[in-house]
Amino acid sequence: MTRTITPRLRYLVLLLLAVTGALLAGAGPASAHAALTGSDPAQGVVADKAPTQVSLTFSEKVAMNDDSLRVLDPRGRPVQTGSPANISGTTYAVRLRNGLGKGTYTVTYQVVSADSHPVSGAYTFSIGAPSQTVVQGTGPAAGGGVVGGLYAFGRYVSYAGFLVLAGGAAFVLACWQRGAGVRALQRLVAGGWVALTAATLWLLLLRGSYTTSGKLADVFDLGLLGQVLQTKTGAALVSRLLLLAAAAALFVAVLFGTYTRREEPQEKRDLTFGLAVGGGVVAAGLATSWAMAEHASTGLQPGIAMPVDVVHLLAVAAWLGGLTALLVALYRAPAETPVGRAAVQRFSRVASGSVLALVATGVYQSWRQLGSWSAFTDTRYGQLLLAKIALVALLVGVAALSRRWTAQLTDPAVRTGKAKKDRAREQVTASRATRADDGSGAGAGQGAGARADQKAGARADQAAGAGSGDFRRAAQLARQRAAVDAARQKRLRDADPHRAGLRRSVLAETGVALALLAVTTALTQTEPGRTEQEARAATSAASGSATSAPSGALTLDMPFDTGGTDGKGVVSLDLDPARVGGNEMHVYVQRPNGRAFDVPEVKVSFTLAAKKVGPLPVTPDHITTGHWSASEVQIPMAGDWTVAVKVRTSDIDQTTVSKHAQIG
Repeated sequence: MTRTITPRLRYLVLLLLAVTGALLAGAGPASAHAALTGSDPAQGVVADKAPTQVSLTFSEKVAMNDDSLRVLDPRGRPVQTGSPANISGTTYAVRLRNGLGKGTYTVTYQVVSADSHPVSGAYTFSIGAPSQTVVQGTGPAAGGGVVGGLYAFGRYVSYAGFLVLAGGAAFVLACWQRGAGVRALQRLVAGGWVALTAATLWLLLLRGSYTTSGKLADVFDLGLLGQVLQTKTGAALVSRLLLLAAAAALFVAVLFGTYTRREEPQEKRDLTFGLAVGGGVVAAGLATSWAMAEHASTGLQPGIAMPVDVVHLLAVAAWLGGLTALLVALYRAPAETPVGRAAVQRFSRVASGSVLALVATGVYQSWRQLGSWSAFTDTRYGQLLLAKIALVALLVGVAALSRRWTAQLTDPAVRTGKAKKDRAREQVTASRATRADDGSGAGAGQGAGARADQKAGARADQAAGAGSGDFRRAAQLARQRAAVDAARQKRLRDADPHRAGLRRSVLAETGVALALLAVTTALTQTEPGRTEQEARAATSAASGSATSAPSGALTLDMPFDTGGTDGKGVVSLDLDPARVGGNEMHVYVQRPNGRAFDVPEVKVSFTLAAKKVGPLPVTPDHITTGHWSASEVQIPMAGDWTVAVKVRTSDIDQTTVSKHAQIG
């Protein structure tokens, strides 16, 4: 049996490595979940005079340190002063030195998004006229390289360890309580605990380098580790370690220790109930350590998304972790305690309930992360999600085949009892034949196996009584007899063709589950479709800030979010010729996917704070879908004007977004 199982398991390991490598090979800085949606000065702009600050706007809140936002002059010298500051919402700025000369300046940023992933990049703007610059590259490569790959591998192992730990323990308690005494299942669940604990420590050590320098040498930098412990992700990892060290370790010890020794029914039921409650609390706590630091903790409706994410993780563990435990039970359980039909049927019901929970929570998560049907095909997140849906559908199809085998499964205990009776009858017949014959006649062909067992037993008994000199021989014969009995019981256990079919289908399910877990891990490292489409819509120039065309026209692109349903988009304002006197203004409103967006109300105002002028209100006329226009917009004097646009998307949902622009 071992010779037939090993190649299959080896094939699954190779499949796992191949799929993981293919899906995670591209993990790097582009996999971050916060996107740069605006900047001032904008990418490539040539400003008439030096700005007093540089501001960046992201799609969500980010974490910064003193070196997160840097501005370098043409010679590569930093010209920012002080630390970056959050000036409003998701906009962050750093002050610049006075008296900056003409030339091309480089802005580099390296931040950590609210869902724990590093974001880095760079762009240039010029003062007076473009010039040569000695600054090379596009900024720090946070989240990439060797450290990025190691971090992604640690995430995969942590997910796998959680599924095996929580799902394997649930399988034992809910489906096959006799399995608590099976050594192979004990090793599986304990292995899940070890894998999750080791991977969590691994991620904690790598976290500092992963979000900053990306250097392998910084993995053991205690200063970086101290900074990590003060972040939301660091707190989540430490919480996970505490749960694993205390509650999870105690739970595993009781489940495979005290629980297996309880024989009295009422006491067994009480302990089962206690383990189920305690284990459920521990599993939910472990799942929360992911939800509190990743996708669910930011974006739309985090108060709903986090509990939904916890339920989703628990359902995955019950299904895929339980499936792994069932596979181990089918292949590795001792012949005297094989997994029975009732246990398999109970797991089938648990898996069906888990699939329903996965569908319900998955639909909500998909809506939350994508936001539109086009994101399924236009974004990497959507494409990975389609692959995940296809794998889930395939897994459900293979599971249906497994249920067919389960329905035809024969309980091994029944066949074993019948075989024992047949064997006893054979021994009686063989004994009678031996007394009638001297053992060398025609009776040697009838019941030969039974007589061989009797002779082996007799030799063992004689050797046992022959004295201490023959003790080792007696022990050897006893081991041989035990091996023969075990082999006979395995043949009886595996004689049912339906059980063999069930083993093959469960093995296939586990192979699909490995690929599914790899896709899920890649999803957690990929920018959500909503964010990606918002960034595209906001980057008519990469920054979404003011740009000056050669004709003198001014364009302002400003992302907005009114907070209501269908409340996100981008408003673009064109002012031509952007000079003192009369100007023609056009306002365009688009959805995050770039389509025209008709909103109930759009109003514009101009304010020159330095001269205490304004706000000067302008109410443009609606021209067509997503387009408003106004002529003869009067700008009384030149200066650094604040252009504010009020957008209302429903009776109660509205917001005002603004940008600074040099007019005149």
